[in-house]
Amino acid sequence: MAGTTVMANSPLAEKTKSAETILKVEHLSMRFGGLVAINDLSFEVKRGEITAVIGPNGAGKTTVFNCLTGFYKPTGGMVTMHHTNGDKFLLERMPDFMITKKAKVARTFQNIRLFTGLTVLENLLVAQHNPLMVSSGFTFLGLLGFPAYKKAAKDAIEKARIWLEKINLTHRADDPAGDLPYGDQRRLEIARAMCTDPEMLCLDEPAAGLNPRESAELNKLLLDICKDTGTSILLIEHDMSVVMEISDHVIVLEYGTKISDGAPHFVQNDPKVIAAYLGVDDDEVTDLIDGADGEIGSVDQLVTQLADVEPSEAVSVDRLAGGLDAPRNGAADNLTLIKGIGSVNETKLNAHGIYHFDQIAVWTDADIKQAETYLSFDGRISREDWVGQAKKLSQGEATEFSTRVESGKVPSSHETPAEKASSKKSEGGK
Repeated sequence: MAGTTVMANSPLAEKTKSAETILKVEHLSMRFGGLVAINDLSFEVKRGEITAVIGPNGAGKTTVFNCLTGFYKPTGGMVTMHHTNGDKFLLERMPDFMITKKAKVARTFQNIRLFTGLTVLENLLVAQHNPLMVSSGFTFLGLLGFPAYKKAAKDAIEKARIWLEKINLTHRADDPAGDLPYGDQRRLEIARAMCTDPEMLCLDEPAAGLNPRESAELNKLLLDICKDTGTSILLIEHDMSVVMEISDHVIVLEYGTKISDGAPHFVQNDPKVIAAYLGVDDDEVTDLIDGADGEIGSVDQLVTQLADVEPSEAVSVDRLAGGLDAPRNGAADNLTLIKGIGSVNETKLNAHGIYHFDQIAVWTDADIKQAETYLSFDGRISREDWVGQAKKLSQGEATEFSTRVESGKVPSSHETPAEKASSKKSEGGK
């Protein structure tokens, strides 16, 4: 695949030699008017493996799923599904229901879509609607009690029972699905998808909203699915602990473009991936990794190390438009609350006299061009809409990203409100 980097002796390379390709995506593109949601994307999914698609919010991950499962018709490219018997299906040419029925691709969604008024057991039986309808002669053989329908109904209940055991919900079989705890509903939705006997299972953020115990149960379930059924899994996930623990292969998207593709450890240490998540320059991350002989710790540790860059290390250039000699009242704003400004970029901006949101909020196109020339942002200022974010923050309004930073969900070199409160509490106890 173009742009793919896989170490020759890595575990992924060894598995790739022996594993068959079940899904091949070639030059996939999806445009909505003038917006390019997916840009010339190519990748492969190997049979019996777990492949994860990750990336920042808005990277195009769910759009990829919607193209694979027929909810969207791609603007360009090919999506080929290979069955074990040699059959091939061009998914981009098939209606959505045929992708499930014939190509054997099942999926779940970000938001749980169970039939909450039906029982847990009935949700699993609904997934087996097609074979039950065929065996009933489309209702009349079932009404007459033909043996073929009785056998199919018995088999459907047995399959449902097996999956209830796998997800530890046998004791809740007759309860309404809507009464289950959130984590149980997630597992039930996966079990329902598996009752369609898919060759590939697509999961859209299956760990979203789960606590650590539920995430561990999910990991075990997905690994068991691959081991026991041979079903290939393609998942979108933001929980990196899930991705790194169970994935054989990771694909990283940013703005609809693939920026990394390989084994989890390789992707985890790829400068482009770190830059995409933290909003820093690729060169800064590369220098840090090279200085550590390629061995770095967690992303949190990397943020701390990046924050240690001194302003004197920044490139010496003229002050940016509207730059100040020092922050007003001796206190600079936390510029990392703007999506796309990591700790290194904040340090560089400070070195050029930019300390406050209202300075960025009034940038003109010429100012943006000047900043991108000096700081090598490669279009990030416009893509992330720094000016729009800065306007909101300068008026005291929170953005979705700033809320995540301040809640501790996004690593930051600044103290979060929760950390400040903890520090004050500790000082008060002394």
